[in-house]
Amino acid sequence: MSSDMGHSYWVSSTPRTGHPALDHDRTADVAVIGGGIAGLCTAWELARAGAEVVVLEGDRIVRGVSGHTTGKLTALHGLTYGRVRREHGAEAAGLYAAAQQDAMERVAALCAELEIDAELERAPAYTYATDPDGVGELEQEAEAAREAGLDAAFVTETELPFEVAGAVRVPDQYQFHPRRFLLGLAAALSARGMRIYEHSRVVEVHERAHCVLRLENGSTVSAGDVVVATGFPVTAHTALLARLSVRRELVLAAPVDADGAPRGMYLTPEDGVRSVRTAPYEGGRRLLVVTGEAFEPGAPDTDARLARLAEWAARFGIAEPWYRWAAQDVHSVDGLPLVGHEHPDTQHVFVATGFGGWGLTNGVAAGPLLAAHVTGAPRPAWTELLDPRRRLPFRDVPSVLRSQASVARHYVAGRSHVRCPHMGCELGFNTAERTWECPCHGSRFAADGSLLQGPATRGLEEVPEPPE
Repeated sequence: MSSDMGHSYWVSSTPRTGHPALDHDRTADVAVIGGGIAGLCTAWELARAGAEVVVLEGDRIVRGVSGHTTGKLTALHGLTYGRVRREHGAEAAGLYAAAQQDAMERVAALCAELEIDAELERAPAYTYATDPDGVGELEQEAEAAREAGLDAAFVTETELPFEVAGAVRVPDQYQFHPRRFLLGLAAALSARGMRIYEHSRVVEVHERAHCVLRLENGSTVSAGDVVVATGFPVTAHTALLARLSVRRELVLAAPVDADGAPRGMYLTPEDGVRSVRTAPYEGGRRLLVVTGEAFEPGAPDTDARLARLAEWAARFGIAEPWYRWAAQDVHSVDGLPLVGHEHPDTQHVFVATGFGGWGLTNGVAAGPLLAAHVTGAPRPAWTELLDPRRRLPFRDVPSVLRSQASVARHYVAGRSHVRCPHMGCELGFNTAERTWECPCHGSRFAADGSLLQGPATRGLEEVPEPPE
């Protein structure tokens, strides 16, 4: 039990991993950079297709974004379907829904096949509003989700301890322990003879007849194809950089009595996002997991955000959070993931990013899609929808310009004079987590300047005293 900001319950409740670091040159059919859900699911699909795969993780596997989620495995993604139908058409919304549902059932099948106890539970998912002004948008979302193929309905009753004005409900979704699932998948990969390397940070990727990856320690990997699955890509073409932005959210968790604990998964876009679910916990209790207060990395008011979230969570009977952590998500400018060739001129470098807070289903969906690219197998119907090389609709151009203007302002000295070694963006200090953070691309550094999270590949050379 800990009330300090730190690793998530998912990390705290599972054993540490001990895969070796890569300390020599080697070759492989495919090199997967990143040991989270997208990287491990892609590695699994490739290994099952007969490819020799190495997974390269800069820290420890499943201790990054995938180990700090809420553990929702659902096809209902807030107000996604109304937006996708409006901006990309009804067919696109249907393909997006099909990808999410395929991912959910793929996880269930893998848990059964590999005998992974991931605490997989069926539960309904809800997107709700307490403000009557939000009802119209919820009704439209329910209609768009039904049209996309989900069993969605608009309802006005929930099990929440407060009244709602309305909600979209989709039954028979999943929630699970994401780290248990991924550690089981990693064990299955190792049993197939695939090698996972930890503390093996990739700092350069060169695409040639064979791609060559250079690690921080000077070792190299030569591979026919490379998959970059590091959240924000550790290497990214300028065309891709312009389409991505980063947000963090705070997470609180504490055990509650099972009687009366909500069994569904709930999300509202109100109040800077609020999300709640429960998970199995010792002593027959449930662990209540509350998420919210979306903010730009390096924002100076994270302590106040944490206090607001704790006050909101108190309505569920939490007197004091036992666990506190934060999650980081990469968003695309058009609201759809980017899975496929990194840019139009590449043949052998692929990315999986831009999951927009829904990385568990989209990360799983990336696996068979990228494996099909590499092996030449039939590609899923949603391949073109998620292609990073897709043309942006003209209406999304202003969003790109706004995003780039936001990035540009962080290159002008203001709050601090600490610069990110990735691309020189000014860093902000997160007082709740005691970390220097890049608002442009999401790199994170400990208070002493050591690197915690990329796309930066090295720590800070000079670090002033952190602000209190």
